[in-house]
Amino acid sequence: MSFQAYIDNIKAKTGKTPADFKELAEKKGFLKKGKLVKAVKATEITNWLKEEFELGHGHAMAIYMTFKGKTE
Repeated sequence: MSFQAYIDNIKAKTGKTPADFKELAEKKGFLKKGKLVKAVKATEITNWLKEEFELGHGHAMAIYMTFKGKTE
């Protein structure tokens, strides 16, 4: 599955875009001014996405990668 397919599937399932998730992550304290907070581990973010949005591990990692700057 391509990266874009992961993003498309996430939007279809949750109605949220990577930008929406970034906004929510800022509110949770995972991001500050659009950048990952150094003390935050990938597992914290993926667990949040799995629990709150019922994403699978691969889909949660795709969102995490958008937080790291991956867009393709």
